[in-house]
Amino acid sequence: MNEERKHIIELIKDKIKNKNAFEILEFISNLKEEKPAFSSSLGMEDQVITHMIAKGKFNIEIFTLDTGRNFPEFYQVLNKTIKKYSIPIKTYFPDTEKVEALVNEKGPFSFYESIENRKECCQIRKVLPLKRALKGKSIWITGIRSEQSDKRKNFEQVEWDEHNQIIKIHPLLHWTWEEVKQYVKENQVPYNILHDKGFVSIGCQPCTRAIAEGEHFRAGRWWWEDTEKKECGLHNR
Repeated sequence: MNEERKHIIELIKDKIKNKNAFEILEFISNLKEEKPAFSSSLGMEDQVITHMIAKGKFNIEIFTLDTGRNFPEFYQVLNKTIKKYSIPIKTYFPDTEKVEALVNEKGPFSFYESIENRKECCQIRKVLPLKRALKGKSIWITGIRSEQSDKRKNFEQVEWDEHNQIIKIHPLLHWTWEEVKQYVKENQVPYNILHDKGFVSIGCQPCTRAIAEGEHFRAGRWWWEDTEKKECGLHNR
């Protein structure tokens, strides 16, 4: 990270110190020299941010990743969101040749066989498309919340992503799950109906299950892995 980026990070931290999520997005949108983009998985947190961007008519590009293994409900909420807000949501797909090579060599469910195989699948279907989506951007906005995992408790609201060489901002970092649901209800935000069926963190269909009451927020992701450190690689630090 060069001195210019350090200066911008410190400036943003100072200016958003006492701002709410909507005001944070507004401030980012008005940074004339920056190119912000918001990555949406269409989960409930991300739908809150999309609503705010649309409401404020903020100059922030919204994109999503279609891994090719998404739930049908993913496409339903994507369609509803585009129609409701009349804003573009750019979709990025994985490289066809890489997906074909993986499936032809290891089969369609290789990710169940080892953590290495699962990370390879995530790399092809999510991480590499993300890199294409962030190319040319200077600020990456996410819907991450600190209570989602032990690792995310240590995230700062504004930080430097060394892996992607970009400033990363989490407007909802300190929100609770209850606050997210309340905002969605009060503002009639379209959301994935799987959230009503015990799915709190929604990823690819073969890799996501509903969680039982009392289970950890991300217990339904890659549930067959005997580890608490469950990340796909999008948010490496």
